[in-house]
Amino acid sequence: MKVTRILRAKRPNKGKVAALREQARRLGQVRSEVWQRFGSRQGVDLSDRQIRDAWLREGRTFPVSANAWKETLRDAKGDITANMEAAKVKVRRCIWRHTQDKAEQKRLFSALKRTDWTRDPYLRRVMRKHWVRGHNHTHNQIIVRADNYTSFHLGGRAWIKIPGLVKGTRIAIPLDTTVAPTGTLRIILTDDDRIEVHYAIDVKSKQDGGARTIGVDKGYSEVLVDSDGEYHGQELGRILTEQSDTLKAKYQRRAKLRARANNTRNPRKREHIRRFNLGRKELNRQMGKTQARIRDIVFQSVHAVVDKAAMIAAEDLTAPMAGKSFGKHVNRRLAAWTKGVIAEALDSVSHRRGSTVVLVNPAYTSQIDSRTGCLDGQRKGDRFYCSDGVVLQADQNAARNVLARLSDPDIERFTPFQRVKAILLERTERLRLGLLNQDSSCSSSQSRALSTESESPKNHHEQLCLGF
Repeated sequence: MKVTRILRAKRPNKGKVAALREQARRLGQVRSEVWQRFGSRQGVDLSDRQIRDAWLREGRTFPVSANAWKETLRDAKGDITANMEAAKVKVRRCIWRHTQDKAEQKRLFSALKRTDWTRDPYLRRVMRKHWVRGHNHTHNQIIVRADNYTSFHLGGRAWIKIPGLVKGTRIAIPLDTTVAPTGTLRIILTDDDRIEVHYAIDVKSKQDGGARTIGVDKGYSEVLVDSDGEYHGQELGRILTEQSDTLKAKYQRRAKLRARANNTRNPRKREHIRRFNLGRKELNRQMGKTQARIRDIVFQSVHAVVDKAAMIAAEDLTAPMAGKSFGKHVNRRLAAWTKGVIAEALDSVSHRRGSTVVLVNPAYTSQIDSRTGCLDGQRKGDRFYCSDGVVLQADQNAARNVLARLSDPDIERFTPFQRVKAILLERTERLRLGLLNQDSSCSSSQSRALSTESESPKNHHEQLCLGF
């Protein structure tokens, strides 16, 4: 599998940063045009090479080198395709829920896999709903092809030379490593004038994971809870809460300063506030450090799970919690929930270490009693109250339900939640009737025993009388 390596420039020169930023700005205009013209159904049947050839026939020119805008075109078209494929996942769920005919499902899935969906009225309508036209907001990146830069070593570190805006000139960038990058490079200029070099490498899969099958449940106070009852990344909730509360207080103060700047009549004061009190560089740096810390905790937690599991049953961690509101303070904290990072870590670590992640239907996994598999309990916070008075830990109970859902023959991954609820209610009713029948049979047995005991002294008295 491919993973991304990130290298950083060592004390970048301000002149080089300015030249790179101007080149990235011009390439951002190319990227914006690609998104505007081909970021919808109009560009589905076109590849980046077809668009490039059409522009060359038209004689289109851009204020950057030919290789630079061609690579930017290819990268932007790849982003559009990825955006479209993400929408197709939601469309497949709609097909699964609303189409019961297996033959029609197969036809729709086949048309969606290819570009035939553009000629189907139903698929066009559903795709318009879930595939919203995107817009470019990236004006700080430069894509450099593998054969368009050189690397060398000087002063104990690796350097790269990439083309500049002037034909025949190159910009030398010193890196903070001795390992030279390979393949296509993505040069990213951050807000604090730092240069990052991203490139992809192939990593071989290692079979060093566990041998068991376990279920995991995502949490807020911790990264994951497995079906064994083990907690992974318990400091996550504290970090997310601190970050959310800190940002709330900071944004409140910034809002007051922004209002003061807008209401003042002194232009010098207004400009001073906007320049020295409403900037984003320090704020982005602090947020980047926190996000890197969270990412590190998440990956360590997933590695701990893979250490003992060859197969991991998990919910679809990217699905939103639609229709739920927990109050503005809790909603604000949950907005920073790192479900996407957890999903990425599960996918990446499992592939690299030879484990398998199987996504299951998440419906009602937090509301089922894991001992019976029925809807006969209630979750309150981190506790699950069973109908017989037993109290279970809610996340551990959910993880066990996720593991059981892996082998459930009636509930598949895309089974609608209404159908899932009907199945669970039917099981709960069968369990209740079984318990009632068991209780009635026990009561009948007890009554027969009591009647036998009550008749025994009478018979014994009659035998004594007859014998006398």
